[in-house]
Amino acid sequence: RSIGDDAFSGCAALTSIMLPEGLTSIGDSAFSGCYSLTAITLPDSITEMGANPFRYCEKLTNIQVSPDHPVFATIDGVLFNKTEKKLVCYPGGFTATEYQVPKGIRSIGEDAFYCCSSLTAITLPESLESIGTDAFADCPKNMQFTVVRDSYAAQWCKENGMNYTYPDSLDWLND
Repeated sequence: RSIGDDAFSGCAALTSIMLPEGLTSIGDSAFSGCYSLTAITLPDSITEMGANPFRYCEKLTNIQVSPDHPVFATIDGVLFNKTEKKLVCYPGGFTATEYQVPKGIRSIGEDAFYCCSSLTAITLPESLESIGTDAFADCPKNMQFTVVRDSYAAQWCKENGMNYTYPDSLDWLND
């Protein structure tokens, strides 16, 4: 019924796994360091998930969730908890350099972007109310955040010494 914290952590040769229907929870970092894992399908029975269970999965590019899943959803391959409006996991195997967190998302989970080495620019929505511990750990040091003025995300960037800009910062060029 559950996969515990770090259960498959460090299984570097694991290329695939079939999660059974009836599985209800996946613990913190359950598949951390499964460098060869490229895809995973989450059964509809999963209702709980700890801090990014897929951190350090450097080849993971495909997280599948049924469209009728009661709790989780994917948007362009990124895993969300739709009941909490929370970004859970941005797959480490993605090669995009930019990402825009969808409007309406209220939180970014712990370790959510862990080791996303290709990302250099990310846009955070005004709706954001919290960012979990190590959400952007092991990401490029020069990552540029675009945030709304006077938002939680802007304050978070200031407090954490992150590079940030505002979407309207270059409006003066168009005058």
